[in-house]
Amino acid sequence: MLYPLKFDPIMKDRLWGGSKLKELFQKPSETNTTGESWELSGVSGNVSVVSNGFLVGKTLNELISEYGATLLGNQVLARFGQEFPVLIKFIDAKQDLSIQLHPNDQLAKERHECFGKTEMWYIMDADPGANLVVGFNKTVDKAEYTASLENNTLLELLNYEPVSEGDTFFINTGKIHAIGAGVLLAEIQQTSDVTYRVFDFNRRDKDGNLRELHTDLALDAIDYEKKDDFKIDYSQATDTLNPMVDCSYFTTNFLNLTTDFFQDLSDRDSFTIYLCVAGNALITNDWGTVELKKGETILVAAASSKIAIGASEAKILEVTI
Repeated sequence: MLYPLKFDPIMKDRLWGGSKLKELFQKPSETNTTGESWELSGVSGNVSVVSNGFLVGKTLNELISEYGATLLGNQVLARFGQEFPVLIKFIDAKQDLSIQLHPNDQLAKERHECFGKTEMWYIMDADPGANLVVGFNKTVDKAEYTASLENNTLLELLNYEPVSEGDTFFINTGKIHAIGAGVLLAEIQQTSDVTYRVFDFNRRDKDGNLRELHTDLALDAIDYEKKDDFKIDYSQATDTLNPMVDCSYFTTNFLNLTTDFFQDLSDRDSFTIYLCVAGNALITNDWGTVELKKGETILVAAASSKIAIGASEAKILEVTI
């Protein structure tokens, strides 16, 4: 009886956060500096809790323990065990985020006993002139990069990408990056909370302290090569699955729906996640129907044989393993 599952959002107050998650998506925030809503998380200390149906109050970890491959899929369970492999977030950047990067699986395992952090972004809203930092504007070496930190000239080496709604970016591990002020986005990533912060505009937290930097850890984790491999060109054709990202950690498709959509899941040996980025829809599997609104996320069990999405106007990201 694994009907489409919703979870309580886990709200994160951030120095750079704003109020859009509360104002646009009615997220349960009590501050005007809310930076993130963790929609579906198995991160230790931040495990999602079911908010709908008879399983309300159950944690994601409890569901995995009880239902195993019925929820995750046999191949997902064999590969990741009891650890849910992706983390889904909505992020509101009122100010620029720090310049940062994430280690790959090997470094993350050696240093932190966790996965690396490959991620993708879908831009849901952007103020005029908003941009992202993605990679370097030229190939550099470790010495040039280190000198830019010492001389406070790192920003001159970075590549800035203007953004608008619908733009999509894939961020490999090692790629230096930052979300710019005025950007609201959906993030799909490996289950990991390891970030190496290398520059933070000399900002201070609410207690007047500079935030910790991880410049030494980052030195061997950075990809210093200029690469134009990050912006995703995808179709927005209506009423069909449009491939966006297909990597070893997750597969994401885009649904631009103008009518009801039906899908056979009998051969999909994985859970499916639906993130609504515009409009609203009804998600139905073998055991129930749940409403999905803009700014909401639903988890559909791997045992579901089919899915029906009732919609007249909706844009949805579909995520599987």
